[in-house]
Parts: sequence; structure tokens; C-alpha cells
Amino acid sequence: MSRPVYTHAELRRLIDPASVAIVGLSRNEKSFGARTAANLSGFTGRTWGVNPNAAELYGIPCFSGLSALPGVPDCAVLAVPVDAVLPLVEECAALGVGGCVIYASGFAETGLADRIDLQNRLAAIARGSQLRIVGPNCIGLINNISRAGLSFASGYGARRPATGPVAIVSQSGGLGQALAQVAERGGSYSHFMAAGNSCDVDVCDYVSYLADDPGCTVITCIAEGLKDGERLLQAGERALAAGKPVVMYKIATGTAAAKAALSHTGTLAGANAAYEAAWRRLGIIQVDNIEDVYETAAFLAKAGRPRATGVAAVAASGGACVITLDKAEAAGVPMPKPAPATLAVLDANVPDFGNPSNPCDITAQVATNPGSYGACLEAMLADPGYAAVLVMAPSISDPGTPSNVALFSGLAAKAGKPLCLSWMSEWKHGPGAAAAEADPHVALFRSTAGAYRTLAAWLERERRITGPAPRPRGGSPNPAAAHARALLAAAGERLTEREAKAVLAAYGIPVATDHVVQDADAAVTAADRLGYPVVLKLETPDIAHKTEAGVVRLDLHDATAVRGAFAAIMDAAGRVEPAPRIAGVLVQPMIAAGLEIVVGSQLDPTFGPMVVVGLGGVMVELLHDSAAELAPVNQQQARDMLDRLKGAALLRGFRGQAGADIDRLAGIIVALSELAADLSDLIAEIDVNPIICGPGRAIAVDALIVRRS
Repeated sequence: MSRPVYTHAELRRLIDPASVAIVGLSRNEKSFGARTAANLSGFTGRTWGVNPNAAELYGIPCFSGLSALPGVPDCAVLAVPVDAVLPLVEECAALGVGGCVIYASGFAETGLADRIDLQNRLAAIARGSQLRIVGPNCIGLINNISRAGLSFASGYGARRPATGPVAIVSQSGGLGQALAQVAERGGSYSHFMAAGNSCDVDVCDYVSYLADDPGCTVITCIAEGLKDGERLLQAGERALAAGKPVVMYKIATGTAAAKAALSHTGTLAGANAAYEAAWRRLGIIQVDNIEDVYETAAFLAKAGRPRATGVAAVAASGGACVITLDKAEAAGVPMPKPAPATLAVLDANVPDFGNPSNPCDITAQVATNPGSYGACLEAMLADPGYAAVLVMAPSISDPGTPSNVALFSGLAAKAGKPLCLSWMSEWKHGPGAAAAEADPHVALFRSTAGAYRTLAAWLERERRITGPAPRPRGGSPNPAAAHARALLAAAGERLTEREAKAVLAAYGIPVATDHVVQDADAAVTAADRLGYPVVLKLETPDIAHKTEAGVVRLDLHDATAVRGAFAAIMDAAGRVEPAPRIAGVLVQPMIAAGLEIVVGSQLDPTFGPMVVVGLGGVMVELLHDSAAELAPVNQQQARDMLDRLKGAALLRGFRGQAGADIDRLAGIIVALSELAADLSDLIAEIDVNPIICGPGRAIAVDALIVRRS
């Protein structure tokens, strides 16, 4: 971690200033300085301008320079060309300014060495002072609570958007501004913060600040790339501890194959696997579309935490009920049947040609008996099996529709549960849309699929954050760590199979017994001692995939077969180029067939050690069926990883085939994850493939460990 994330107190003068100086305030009304002045028109603090050629502009008193101001500003907005930035930042630091926002572009984003150096000099000033810097090359930030529009985004000061509990954080100013325009349709926000080039303050710092800000209850984050995973984890942990959900939209999530790796594990973990694992660990809700960001966050702000695991739906259309079932199934949202008391109310209010179940088709007859609508909704909201109720709205044409929003709001407030409105009509701004958007108890969704994606993420987040916490990263290591370190210290860059299995065994991972021999006679003696059938393998650190190299022989039943296998292995080894280092031949008992699983770890460049599990043996490259988490994991996380595999049914037993001992296998995943976390300074990759599983057994029969350079 390059540095810890900034705290709320460290960023307060920047984000919640009592005084602001606009450096470069100009008579040109289209200039960034003038636009900033307009955006500060509702600011509750003091505003000063820096312009040596004016005494006042736009009602703001102006001064010749920063040192001529009547006080030290909490925040300075630098609306100046790139060449003027560095001396002004140096002056801000010397004067004790709390923060500065740099609009100018032309820094590291150009890729030019001198401009990269210029940005690095700004970063060095921040490190050596109490000055917190936003940018350069940024649109700025807005504290919508104090109306501090520290941005050149056009029109903020004139619009005065409503203040609400959702904060918007974005690396890209343009995308963040697009999200903030939700105010045009009745939405609201507490903060809008863009990071730009992030020479100092970045999105992780913004999340950390908002975790302790009372004006925000949900944080949205649009990120293009995050270089320091530990800082993101630290910020996410602060938000989690504060009870504030984070909705993350990460740009560039392509699943291009991982870079060439020596282990099977390296081929399993996709490019985005570490980010997804971090989101799960922190309870961060990941969305795949920018259109889902605000809707998801607004719902979370209104919904609080779920008090049940199921969802109910109500519609006045049979077709809408079919749609809601399809989308609920696709998202994995449970739709349990109503409780008996709820069913009695539905039976009393739904016509015979309707469907008093879940989803509930109350039919179009509700228009002639509005009281039945409220009765059905109230009963379903009160049902203890439902965390939320979704109302399908296939058509909005009645000018009286806004009164339904009031009905929805009152019933949801009374039940203490959210009511979601799926706005299916193409009349996107029809009667009631803005009222639903602004209502504190009604969550508006522009698609049924989006509503169920959000509900699924909400329920899954609750399951994750209420489960047992994994061992903290950097916490006390496993007592076996010292012994494992000693074994690694005695090995080379790539451990032989026997050396790797010794490290695994130190962490309690069951491994196949073996003997290393140097000639055929010793191989026969070892096989006689172990009992037939046996396996012979070349013991070398230089061949990662031995089967492909022809240096493995299986299911040997007598001494003659062992002698022949030994000779064949040595012959195959002699044909390998470049010639491998040979430490002998391993003789192992032939483990009875069973389901083969691969468990391993990989050192992600952003987040550090990850643990990966998948179907093993020859199925690794064929199926690419894997699940990954940041290491270390606990027993429940390990079981969840196994459940996420497409081949999970095989683990439970399929079509008469014996399943695996899930708890035993999960225990191996936990132990390997602790090994990877404890020795992440020494180990780059671990590959245990296969682990042969069956009822009451799980044993590692091959292993590879690659040390860090």
C-alpha cells in the first residue's frame, strides 16, 4: 500500500470548506473560473477571487494573489493554464491551504516524460504537506449539502439539485456528471466527486471520506482502473463498518485470458476475478451497466437492510406476471408463496380470473375497486417472508396515477420495507415518475430485469456481510508459517513436487505419501514397501506439467512394470529441451479414482494473493470452471466457492456417482488460502492439481509452487 486512505478529517477542508478561492477568476463568462463562480452562487461559506486586474467579479471580491487574501482559504480552485499550476500549488502548501482543485490538463495523461515529471512534483508537494490535491485534469467536485460547487460543470449553480443520500464518485468527470444529471428527472445526491489524474486524492480517498460523512448513506463509484488494491480494501472496509453500501461500476472488465502462467491456476483466474473477489469481500455491489448505477444506489438508500430472503410481485396484467417470474428466475431471486394470512387477504380481494399467489395478478378490475389494490399490497408488505414488494406498471395513462405513489409510499413506510415500481411504460416521464423517483419509500426502476438484478444483489450482500468474517489480511499468521518459510528458504525458484507437498503438509493439507529414488532397484523396493499399485513421476523443478512431458506412469501393479516405467521416464526426460534438473523419481501409491479438483493461488498485481478452485485434472483447460476469492478465506467462503462452480453437482454426487466430502475439501481451500496469504512475500503461484476427492477423503497427489522473483 503506497499510503493509507485519507480520513474524513484529513479531507474536510477540501470537500467541506468554509472558504474558497477561485484562482484565475476571469471576466470571460465561459471560462472555467467564471463557471466555478456561478456554481458557488449558493455556497454557504466565503468566496474570494484571485485576479490582479479586478476588484470584484460576479459579486465576488478579487485580490492580486493568494497571499493577498483576507484569510487562508480552506480550498483553492486553480482555473489556470498548465504552466501556472506548479508555483501556485507550492504557494498553497506554504500558506497552509487545506486543499486545491486543479482543472488544467496536459500532465501525465499525455504520456510525455516531462509532463509525467510535472505531475509527480505535484504529488510530492502533497506528500510533504497538509495540502490535499484533486486532479490535475479533472472537472472538480460538488458538495451538494453546503452548495460548494468546486467544479466547472455547467449549470450546477442555476439548477440547485435536490440534496439526497446518494454520493457520486467517479474517476471520469464526464461520466460522473452524466450520473449527476439524474437530478433532471427528480433524483438527488449529496456529493459529486471526480478524481481526474489522481496525483494525490483518488476514488479510494473519496469513499473513505464518505464513509464518515453523515450526509451520505450510499456511495456510488465509477472506476476505470485501480492500481492499489490494498487502499481500495481499506476504503471499502470503512464503508462496510459504517453500514454504507457501495455500488461499483468498473470500466474495462474484459475477461481476456490471464497472462501466461506456469500453473493451471494461472489459466483459471480471469482478468477481472480479483476485482470481483474484492467486491464480494467488502459487500460492494457490482453493476455491469452505467444505467444501473443510480437506480441501484437509490434503492439501497430507501430500502435499508433486508429483513427476509424472498420478494413478492403484484401486477394488474397476467403478461406482466409472466415477465416478473422470468426475470426473478434469471436473477436468482426467491419468490416464495404467500403466508396463510397473506393468502386469505388475496383470496378476498382478487377476482376468480386473477391469481392470488406470488406473483399476484390482481387483474385490471382493480381500477373499479381501488381499495382491493391497497389491501393486497399491505398484506404482501406485512408478510414476514418478503423483504420487498415489486409493483409491475405496464401502462401509465391515468392522470390520477400520482396518487398511487402516495399509496405505495404510505404502505411501504408503515411496513418498514421498500416498494419497488417497475416502470414498464414507454412513457418514461409519465404521471408519477418524478414523484416515485423523489419518494423516500418507493424505488423506481426503468426495467424489470434491472429491478431483479438489484434485488438479487441486495439480498446477496446481506448474506455476505452477516456471515462469519475471514481472517483479516495481514493478521496473525497460521502457526505453521515459520516451518513453511524454512522449507521455502531451502528450495529454489520452482519447488519440486516433493518440496511443494512438504510445504502444503506443514499447513495440514493431506498429500500423497512418496519416496524419492535414484534407480530402478530402489523404485521396486519403495513400491514393495508402499504396496501395489503405484505411480512413478520424475522429481524435477523444471517441468511444470509432467503428464504432457511423458514423465509420469500410473497404475503399476508389479516390479516388472515399475522397472519398465522407471526406464521410460528417464528416457522421456532425456528428450526434454532444455535438459531438466533431475532429483530422482518419486514412487507414490496409486490413489483410487475420484472427482479431481484443482486448488491454487495466484498473486494478483492489484490485490495480492487470491485463492482459486476449479474442476481439476485434464478438465482445467477444457472447462475453465473456477471460482476465486481474495486470500485468506473462511470455511463458509470456501463452501460458497465450491457452490459457484458449474460442476458443483458433481461434488454433491451426480447420477449414482459418489460425491466429495465438501467440508474436508473446503478445509483444504481454507488452509491453502492461509498459506498464500501468510507467505505472499515469498510465493507467486501455488497449484495443487489434482486433489482426488471422494466420500470421506480428499488428498493432494501433485503440487507446484513458484517462488516470487
